[in-house]
Amino acid sequence: MEFTLTNFLLFMVNCVLANNFIFSRYLGACPFLGVSSKVETAAGMGIAVTFVMGIASLVTYIIYHYLLVPLQLNYLITISFILVIAALVQFVEMFMKKGMPALYNALGIYLPLITTNCAVLGVTILNINDGHNLLWSVLNGVFGALGFLLAIVLMAGARERLESSNIPKAFKGFPISLIIAGLMSVAFLGFAGLGNI
Repeated sequence: MEFTLTNFLLFMVNCVLANNFIFSRYLGACPFLGVSSKVETAAGMGIAVTFVMGIASLVTYIIYHYLLVPLQLNYLITISFILVIAALVQFVEMFMKKGMPALYNALGIYLPLITTNCAVLGVTILNINDGHNLLWSVLNGVFGALGFLLAIVLMAGARERLESSNIPKAFKGFPISLIIAGLMSVAFLGFAGLGNI
């Protein structure tokens, strides 16, 4: 796809809203439901995921096109991408611990959870399946993660409001969270045709 401002904006809208990893692809639902009780923690998780998904998209593109394809090892895509993501998360965690201790203390407990976030693996495999070049792969990773950030922060805001709401006892806790997630998914369906390019 040619890089123009129009294509860039449509691609961003498509990744963040129309094909949101949480609401339309159902990837990353575990941290979405598990870490979305407070807006601060949800935002921290979303920022860390954005960083890792962007770098993972870059590194896995290079490994796939310059190592796996030339050596005819395409069948190792899943296991090699999982290893890359796990190593990348460990590297980011060590770098933050050494170079940015304040940020590490704020995000440290959420960094290991990114390794098991299926949205990170999902974006790397989707980049290959959709035939994106290096630039669009990285943009897909970053914008997809920004969609994840938007979804998790919206959910955390809704859950914080529910703590002071008068809801029936049977719906308190996890059941109302699932209902809210379903309603948000339906709302995001309204963006379905907006970002088609």
